[in-house]
Amino acid sequence: MIKDSIEITIFKNIFQSVSDEMGKILQRSAFSPNIKERNDFSCALFTSGGESFAFGTHIPVHLGAMPLSVKTALEEVILEEGDMVILNDPYRGGTHLPDITLISPLFYNGELLFIVANRAHHSDVGGMQAGSMPLASEIFQEGLIIPPLKIIKKGKLNKDILNLILSNVRTPEERKGDLMAQIAANERGIKRLKEIIEKYGVEKIRYFSEELINYTEKIFKDFIKSVPKGKFSFEDFLDDDGFGSKNININVEIEKSGDKIKIDFSKSHSQVRGGINANKAITYSAVLYVLTTLSGEDIPINSGIMRPVELNIKKGSIVNAEKPSAIAGGNVETSQRIVDVLLGAFSKMLKDKIPAASQGTMNNISFGGKGYTYYETIGGGSGAGKGFNGCSAVHTHMTNSLNTPIEAIERNFPVIIKRYSIRKNSGGKGKWRGGDGIIREYIFLDNVDVSVLSERRVYKPYGLFGGKSGKEGENIVIKDNKKIKMGGKFNIRLKKGDSLIIKTPGGGGYGKKE
Repeated sequence: MIKDSIEITIFKNIFQSVSDEMGKILQRSAFSPNIKERNDFSCALFTSGGESFAFGTHIPVHLGAMPLSVKTALEEVILEEGDMVILNDPYRGGTHLPDITLISPLFYNGELLFIVANRAHHSDVGGMQAGSMPLASEIFQEGLIIPPLKIIKKGKLNKDILNLILSNVRTPEERKGDLMAQIAANERGIKRLKEIIEKYGVEKIRYFSEELINYTEKIFKDFIKSVPKGKFSFEDFLDDDGFGSKNININVEIEKSGDKIKIDFSKSHSQVRGGINANKAITYSAVLYVLTTLSGEDIPINSGIMRPVELNIKKGSIVNAEKPSAIAGGNVETSQRIVDVLLGAFSKMLKDKIPAASQGTMNNISFGGKGYTYYETIGGGSGAGKGFNGCSAVHTHMTNSLNTPIEAIERNFPVIIKRYSIRKNSGGKGKWRGGDGIIREYIFLDNVDVSVLSERRVYKPYGLFGGKSGKEGENIVIKDNKKIKMGGKFNIRLKKGDSLIIKTPGGGGYGKKE
């Protein structure tokens, strides 16, 4: 299959460097702290058929879903040289509405050879709450839905589409700046790929882009062969949907046979009213992420990983919701629980390789007032594993973003971060301890609308093989000098001087303490 393993490694790194450079252009050109400081974006390269062959090392929840957006664009739009397609529709391959994807075809001598794309989380795309991450009961409340449209046509910006988008958001200048950064990132990706094609030739570049996917498939099949044969299951729960539904189970059954693997989520809960439903793209991303981490650090991340996988996700369920279900929290919260149940099942197959549960939430905070919106996620504890303690105050699994520096928040928004510290002793005990969470306290200097979407406030991050669970998270509002313990998901209006305290979960412990 592979003529020269050294050469394919070289081209893997060449393609990776293009994705990484796209990411640097996007990060450095963006206006919003969410993209510039937290790095909440991803970039990738695709074949003309929409299969991914190179990913920037960015946000895991974006990477598995982006190929579905690319394939939607290929199906619904006639692509021409110089075009750039924009979309965010979760039911067309998107993840949630704030994640806007830009897709650009690369034509060479009139032939469509490759596609470059990037996805970035915008701090507002309209909807019922500032920040577009509300506790909502249908997708229409969450923001502007963008189907696949040409924001650039034959090299010319479609100002009508841009104006339509900017007219539906609270912070048009910031949104425009972030969109222009995304456009610049794709333009850089096209430029670099053309330079590589001119240096090495069309046939060689096409060959290695396709063989890289085949190579990943081969490595992953070899990994599957090493996994014990059998059927293993695991179940965990989401706390609630914010509208009264509780004990929302996600159940997975994994069956290995030869060099193929079946992953079945059919016993999971039906979709719910609140916005923690995951669509197909989110579940696909979570599966891709877990399988990539299990396969080893050197495996190229691309569509080849999923070729030997049979994925069963029932329509109308919490892991494959149907329109018009609200979905903002599915991308950030349910994706984390999907990872937890997958790793729980694999812990029965690959005992020494699987760590205990990490914090299992992204602790989503969004707020806004007149002329500004802000969004961030907050890290917590990672799970311990055999031979190591968990890390404290880090982002884990489906988020690979950063904690926003205090200086960046206070410089740009009317808020003071009163406390930002490690939440001592929140990690689960065991032979190896889980990492500790974070305490972050905001004092608002303006009247603001606040939304919080968080998990692991009821169900704790599990420990493994005798290790104890990590401590559950906690959300507190101080309003009119009264301390109020809140649930995991809420929208609230706070006044100048009010406070919000977020205490994030710790990771699970591993092994029985002797």
